[in-house]
Amino acid sequence: MGIFRRAKVTNMKISSEDLHSNLKKFFGFDTFKGDQEKIMMHLIGGGNAFVLMPTGGGKSLCYQLPALVMPGTAIVVSPLIALMKNQVDAIRGFVSGSEGVAHFLNSSLNKSQIQEVKDDLLSGITKLLYVAPESLTKEDTVTLLRQIKISFYAIDEAHCISEWGHDFRPEYRNIRSIVEKLGVAPIIALTATATPKVQADIQKNLNMMDAKVFKSSFNRPNLYYEVRDKVNVRRELIKFIKENPGKSGIIYCLSRKKTEEIAEFLTVNGIKALPYHAGMDAATRAKNQDMFLMEEVDVIVATIAFGMGIDKPDVRFVIHYDIPKSLEGYYQETGRAGRDGQEGKCITFYSYKDILKLEKFMQGKPLSEQEIGKQLLMETVAYAESNRCRRKILLNYFGEDYPEENCGNCDNCLHPKKMFDGQEDMALVLELVASMKENFKTEHLANILAGEINSIIKSYNHHESEFFGMGRDKGVKFWIAIIRQGVILHYLYKDIEQYGLISITDLGREFMEHPHELMLTEDREFADGDEEDEEEAAAAAAVRHGGGVGDPTLYAMLKDLRRDMSRKLKLPSFVIFSDPSLEDMSIHYPITLDELKNCQGVGEGKARKFGREFVKLIAKYVEENEIQRPEDIVVKSLVNKSANKVYIIQNIDRKIPLEDIADAKNMEYMEVLDEIEAIVAAGTRIDLDYYIEQTVDEDKVEDIYDYFKEEAETDSVEEAKKALGPDYQEEDIRLVRIKFLSEVAN
Repeated sequence: MGIFRRAKVTNMKISSEDLHSNLKKFFGFDTFKGDQEKIMMHLIGGGNAFVLMPTGGGKSLCYQLPALVMPGTAIVVSPLIALMKNQVDAIRGFVSGSEGVAHFLNSSLNKSQIQEVKDDLLSGITKLLYVAPESLTKEDTVTLLRQIKISFYAIDEAHCISEWGHDFRPEYRNIRSIVEKLGVAPIIALTATATPKVQADIQKNLNMMDAKVFKSSFNRPNLYYEVRDKVNVRRELIKFIKENPGKSGIIYCLSRKKTEEIAEFLTVNGIKALPYHAGMDAATRAKNQDMFLMEEVDVIVATIAFGMGIDKPDVRFVIHYDIPKSLEGYYQETGRAGRDGQEGKCITFYSYKDILKLEKFMQGKPLSEQEIGKQLLMETVAYAESNRCRRKILLNYFGEDYPEENCGNCDNCLHPKKMFDGQEDMALVLELVASMKENFKTEHLANILAGEINSIIKSYNHHESEFFGMGRDKGVKFWIAIIRQGVILHYLYKDIEQYGLISITDLGREFMEHPHELMLTEDREFADGDEEDEEEAAAAAAVRHGGGVGDPTLYAMLKDLRRDMSRKLKLPSFVIFSDPSLEDMSIHYPITLDELKNCQGVGEGKARKFGREFVKLIAKYVEENEIQRPEDIVVKSLVNKSANKVYIIQNIDRKIPLEDIADAKNMEYMEVLDEIEAIVAAGTRIDLDYYIEQTVDEDKVEDIYDYFKEEAETDSVEEAKKALGPDYQEEDIRLVRIKFLSEVAN
């Protein structure tokens, strides 16, 4: 018999009526939610239980109330020190007259505090002991717990046991062996996120295959799910938070550095925000958490990797600045919103470049771990790029059927995306991959179909392939999107270990033999770039098309003014202001140069050089039409936030070669070029003549410069390459474009 079989409990008769009266006595509730009562009675009766319940469903109560009414002490294994303190404080608040009724035992306690815990445990006062799995394995802890009566074991955040869980912790795999040393008692394992695969893994590891499974619906109808393109994120953050004044929210970031940066950025813009991550000292972390709970700050910015452990029912929004590594992580983090059943907005900013970053992080890990991580990541990509109901995708992932086609509370259901039959496009991609002896990356395959020549294409003679240019009319980005969707649909396989090489799967070969209608998303093409600060947003806005026109009449007037100035100054119109800049002006009605420089793609230099006529026109239009202007126009940037930019400008002034600048700052050459483009787009004049003279042929400089001055309708490098021909390298075009924009636009 395994030690996790039903334990015999003697001298205990706790009825349903007793449970109800104690629910009212300790917690002030009149009724149980969902399966809570069934779970508790099963546990009190000595049975093992596996509880799958979404965040906000009342998991904690399932072990807290039984612990208070059963003889002995319940051992609660929890991975989060912050959550332990939070829950211990809560229990002490419910049970008056005994501070010792609940304790936690972890690395944050000093010697005298540890002695206090020991004394209360041995005297029988303590009903709940929260312990981290690392602390549980210590010899002192085992010796101590063998001296007390254990009522049951509660394994909270049980998904940490499974390698397929979103927050796997190896020390969780040792819980079974420790419990064997401590003695028989019922087990209750609880999690808010577990796929069928994770559930089986947990039960097997804890040797509780006989446990009764209590599974609540994972549907949170009050949560609104939306995935946004990761463009101009910081401006979007300010806009969203200021449209939701006084509401509590959490913003998740990928790195500790980013959490602090974003928290500081929000503070500068008048939003009460604090960072929260594992790298901070415990006192600061606890202080920041308490300030959030006490509503002294509105927003907490936290790392994805570090669980918040915050039991706050009225979090009104959860924003993912960076995409999580798995749908389980995403579900758990979004689940912190609207735990009271009221409004909860879940906004995620997505760019495929974030996925590439996460893939890179995996490369040093063991192959099996990479394989698992890769599969979890692709599920996240499929969710982000899908046009289907997001609720349906999430519930399906957790093994739950959602019969409705339209949930009415996600971006895809409220704003259905355009679809097209991509049967022929997918077939063409598969035929191309099948025709090759070796596997190649997504970008290489897309370049072949779009007819783009570069040195790698030439080295493999792929410009002579029958497939070269077969999809020229649709462009590189279109084919990249088709290949990505092919990976998501499992027609293609992307090998992370082999630097992202693409091959065909069995499913893909089946499609080639029996092609059929294949509805793909037309309108879900996400940015390849990173998140943007003000300067980066300006650079992106200069080449980005689309967006939204706020006031069509004003927009038309601004275009007319730009055209007149273009003729008068003999400059291409994009040099003055890009279309996205005019669109932003038509939304925000800037009437001063200070306001204008916060519009997309403007910056201080451009505002000073070209802006006066524009703000004058807008001010007159606003007055004549009695326009009420939005108040959130100004997005302040952090002071001296980029030491790299200052360093680059100073060293260009000293005529230092760009390669040397890159080496000195431990950057790639192309990263330095990106930074310089952002600096120029924001309106700063840069003189690169010394470098261009050394690296670009004089005739080519003249041709490229003349192209941007005389022919170009936009400052797109792709369009310049097409117009100038294959002899002109992208790097040379970018350098001369910097020279051109610096001289004529700044």
